[in-house]
Amino acid sequence: MSTMAVPQPTPSEAAVRYLITNYSPKGNKVGWLMMASILVEAWDLYSIAFVLIFIKEQYNPDPLMLGLAAAGTQGGALIGALLGGWLSDKIGRRVMFLVTMVMFIVLALAQAFVPDVAWLVVIRFLLGIPLGSDISTGYTYIMESMAKGEREVMGNRWQFMFAVGEVLTIGVIVIFLLVDMNHEMLWRVTLGLGAVPALIILIMRHDVPETAVWLVQKGRYREAKQVAREMFNDNLDMLPDRDVVVPKTSTRAFLADLKKDPIRWRATLYGWIACFAQASEFSTFAFYLPVLFAMVGVSTILGNNLVTMALFSFAALSGWVGPLLTPKIGHRGIAIAGFSIVLVSLLVAAFALYTGNTMLLPFAAAGMLWGHYWDASNCMTIPTMVARPQYRGTASGFAYMFVKLPSFLAIFLFPTLFSAIGQANATLFVAIFPVIGLLAAIFILPEVYGYEND
Repeated sequence: MSTMAVPQPTPSEAAVRYLITNYSPKGNKVGWLMMASILVEAWDLYSIAFVLIFIKEQYNPDPLMLGLAAAGTQGGALIGALLGGWLSDKIGRRVMFLVTMVMFIVLALAQAFVPDVAWLVVIRFLLGIPLGSDISTGYTYIMESMAKGEREVMGNRWQFMFAVGEVLTIGVIVIFLLVDMNHEMLWRVTLGLGAVPALIILIMRHDVPETAVWLVQKGRYREAKQVAREMFNDNLDMLPDRDVVVPKTSTRAFLADLKKDPIRWRATLYGWIACFAQASEFSTFAFYLPVLFAMVGVSTILGNNLVTMALFSFAALSGWVGPLLTPKIGHRGIAIAGFSIVLVSLLVAAFALYTGNTMLLPFAAAGMLWGHYWDASNCMTIPTMVARPQYRGTASGFAYMFVKLPSFLAIFLFPTLFSAIGQANATLFVAIFPVIGLLAAIFILPEVYGYEND
């Protein structure tokens, strides 16, 4: 009886499989360094939310320009996610995360000196490009430098880092308000300060090496062996001690490759839907929490900032707990729980607005943020983790596009909807998004915790 010969993996394929299955002992340190860039994005994204009132006070722009000033970074990040993910597959993870931080430092400082709102819109759009690129590159680096299980917990911590960034931002603005800083100086300094954490991250990242997985994929075996020795104390003996020419892969084949594996395809499809749903729910309701509280008379501007700071401190706790629970209840469990909590919280918020029970709003907002920081935790982790290494940057950038597109549209257009149909109706409308995410988690997402790819 004859048997078919099973094709043996090439040295490159064997090395990649070995790396992503077994490593890394230093992964936590590297993972936190990649996650730290989210502080930069959080600072930029949420600082504008709290200083828009002062920009409007100074320039009195029309609603369109004010909306573009708020949403410009999201629009730029949409381009940056796609371009940065593709470039990280082509020219390397390390080059991209260094270049993006340099760009952000320059542009963050530039927005502090804009002469008018039009220039602010332009600078903030350009600023979004390195932000979108850095997130997709950082996720790719995490998935290639940490062992299975560990990489997923680390990837799911991005919401915790967002919350920390939000709390720091609000804390600084509260200090500026308490010292009665001139309002123009306040918004300019606040926006420009984003360059400080970016500079610190750039310095800390300077000596971080390229991922061994990417080097192997490119046939740069000598460098891959060196990196593996430095990071993992492993010589990758399955590889020869010379570089080889590896056939180039077409990025256009990314989607076709996904559909070859039903688990990979369903997990990625869920990731896209979850990215869209969580970004939409947050960018509409949570992004405008300060405005919402002021409109319903919850507090003064200073008090409003303090209440919001307390809410995001609570959200940071959720962002820390969610990843720790993921190994126990899986990606499906954390997603289903998160979207369910958000849905219930938004319905309570809508009820509070319909009935005039404004004291319920902070509690509904707290519940909404707790759930959101769970349902958003793995929407970037899953698509990046299940992608093949040669498409991992593209996969991460493609997923982040589904975060930034609804974020841009929601921040830009939601104020108009808010005015047109009223606070209560707009809040009820937002409940559509957790419903979409919940259904996708139940019916589309396979459990992929600990998933191994080659």
